[in-house]
Amino acid sequence: MKSSFQKAKIALTRFSAWTLILNLFTICAYSQDDDDRTFFGGLTAGGNFTQVYGDNFAGYNKVVLNAGVVVFARLGEQVAAGMELLYAQKGSRSNKAKVANDRSTLLVDYRIRLNYAEVPLTINYFDKKKNHIGGGFAYGQLFRSRETYKDGNGAVYEQDAKLFPFRKFDLSLILQGTAYVWKGFYLNLRFQYSLLSVRNAHNYLTGRAEQFNNLWCTRIMYIF
Repeated sequence: MKSSFQKAKIALTRFSAWTLILNLFTICAYSQDDDDRTFFGGLTAGGNFTQVYGDNFAGYNKVVLNAGVVVFARLGEQVAAGMELLYAQKGSRSNKAKVANDRSTLLVDYRIRLNYAEVPLTINYFDKKKNHIGGGFAYGQLFRSRETYKDGNGAVYEQDAKLFPFRKFDLSLILQGTAYVWKGFYLNLRFQYSLLSVRNAHNYLTGRAEQFNNLWCTRIMYIF
């Protein structure tokens, strides 16, 4: 069972997240009619096309969810800082069978599932047509992970997370471009790569100690 301290920590984290979301909507609603507003923001949702560099499986074969809220703070006439609160799934999925690094089994359907609460911080340059480009960093707090595979006989196995644990956080670099579409809707394309390894344990399945989240993200943003 979870200790009282752990329960209090989880409750405080959830309260802080909901407080931030409500504050973002309050800011956006209060200033949505002001073209020169200092703060503006909205909602975003789309997909992460992900891989884990170092798992011996190439390709962005895992398509998962990226969704949350975003707020911008204007720093100049065409420059704004951005902050987001996201639910971001990452990981990898095999696109073909491979023999495990220790030759013990055949990996047929190898998957890594990583779920993060993520806070990206970016600096963005806006042109006169509201298109913008930017970059920055993201901190992700891992709250769920799972690593599974099927062998050549179709049996499903789950890797012991205690033997080969994933780091509890992910610090990553962000580069992105966003195109204005229509009446508050934007199309966002983002590249993201871990600056620190997400795991530092020699995994006998893949044979590499250091692994990194590597993804492309395509999202629709609606800015109030």
